[in-house]
Amino acid sequence: MTTDVWLPFAPEEIPGLPSAADHGLTYRFWDGGDTFPADPADCAFYVVPYLKGAEIAVRPLAGMARAEVVQTLSAGVDHVQAGMGPLHPGVRLCNARSVHEASTAELTLALILASLRGIPRFVEGQRQEEWRSGFYPALADKTVLIVGYGSIGSAIEDRLAPFECARVLRVARSARDTERGPVHPLAELPSLLPEADVVVLSTPLTEATWGLADAEFLARMRDGALLVNVARGPVVDTKALLAEVESGRLTAALDVTDPEPLPAGHPLWHAPGVLISPHVGGSTSAFLPRAKRLLARQLTHWTAGEPLDNVVYTTA
Repeated sequence: MTTDVWLPFAPEEIPGLPSAADHGLTYRFWDGGDTFPADPADCAFYVVPYLKGAEIAVRPLAGMARAEVVQTLSAGVDHVQAGMGPLHPGVRLCNARSVHEASTAELTLALILASLRGIPRFVEGQRQEEWRSGFYPALADKTVLIVGYGSIGSAIEDRLAPFECARVLRVARSARDTERGPVHPLAELPSLLPEADVVVLSTPLTEATWGLADAEFLARMRDGALLVNVARGPVVDTKALLAEVESGRLTAALDVTDPEPLPAGHPLWHAPGVLISPHVGGSTSAFLPRAKRLLARQLTHWTAGEPLDNVVYTTA
């Protein structure tokens, strides 16, 4: 009986993989195609194809009777975890911590700066040959609230450091102390929202964060504040956000939306003060080398019987 590892990249393109011969493995390439590379029942380590959607990600899971590890190449795992019900107890689900932090944090700063400094207005002015000068908000002296202070939230603060913000406030599921200062628990979020000029959402999508930025959340944000979502679309109540931006009270920069992809004709496309990028936080030149390093590291741990990195869920 073979022990298969399913990879979304050709194994010869991943430096540092454990030797298949030495460990009794067969590496199988599957990037979400219609035909499976082998019987899913023989797969022990499944690497989910990247950016192929939830339907493809979970399609082989029901047949993976010998699965031990499901490894995503995304920071979020909500699209996979929901499909792990058929798996036997003890299967570990790992996310791609260490792969997307730099790229997502870069985009977060780009969205903040573009929104505050009026870059979309300048682009439109250039198209129409209009010189749109004036005074625009700066990031300097602003208070930024990061909601979801994990590895991506921390990377965002790394990149905020040179911009002379007045304060950076941090919120996570539970309180803790860091070298930079305290991380507040989610329960304190309502009292922190009115203090922030910029609110960044970088949370995973869970039952606790689904619809987190609802009408009440948005109403607590100060007039003129900017909401930045680099988490998942359903973290924000789209209808409630539309009401706030259409009134002109808030602005928003969204790398993710609900629904997603945003369909033609949706009011978010033309809502005033809204900047949209098409869920490209992690889709950069930094992805591939970091993803391959993660896979080599995880498979080395697994074949040696060592603890895996980034375990976020284990089937019961």
